[in-house]
Amino acid sequence: MAERIEHELTPEESAQLKSVQESKDALAALVEDLAGPGRRKRQLAAHVVALLAEREPVLLADYVPQLLDALERPEAQTRWEILDACTLLVDNHAKEIGAAFPAAEEALFDEDSAMLRLSAFRLLAAWGATERRRSEKVWPILDEAIQCYHGDLEYRDMLASLHAFATGKIDGRVAGALTGRLQFDAENGKGSYIRARSSEIYDLLVKRFKLDNPQKRARPAAKDEANEDDEE
Repeated sequence: MAERIEHELTPEESAQLKSVQESKDALAALVEDLAGPGRRKRQLAAHVVALLAEREPVLLADYVPQLLDALERPEAQTRWEILDACTLLVDNHAKEIGAAFPAAEEALFDEDSAMLRLSAFRLLAAWGATERRRSEKVWPILDEAIQCYHGDLEYRDMLASLHAFATGKIDGRVAGALTGRLQFDAENGKGSYIRARSSEIYDLLVKRFKLDNPQKRARPAAKDEANEDDEE
């Protein structure tokens, strides 16, 4: 279910990635750097870990506890890189990745970093798509995030994660609630992309779960619209 986010590598990144792919000791040292005292070193290690998760996630299978611990670092970049890595490990390690839920929930509502919020949303959506009970657990948080970030730039990317979520092993009641939440945008969404993507997810869920009358929910107000209301 995880959506891969490919990066074009710099020569330095290529060299580091090659080193950890070829040497278990180098990989162990890299993971240790995630808990090191230096912020810049932690960020670099987290970035290489995220790159490795894109290319050879199996190499990180024994280091999931250390990745989860890295979600407690104070800087946003370390956390979003590790959230992205964990998202790419969800398919084969969903049970272990479930321990990231509290950290991901906190990151989802971080006030300072859009990247951190988006990475948290991706992880929660990917994890929730692996099992019906997990979808029930993440849905209230995803629903709140949809309403909070509907007018933000990262919401376009959140819709991609919602599409993957909708195709996963989600509960029927969750599917109905998501359909209701997206109905307004599917019919009257502001912007062609938001409307088209919402309509795609809406139609997919209606057909897949045979939803006759999804419960329509209030459309979350975009921030610019909320400001206009305040000015009036």
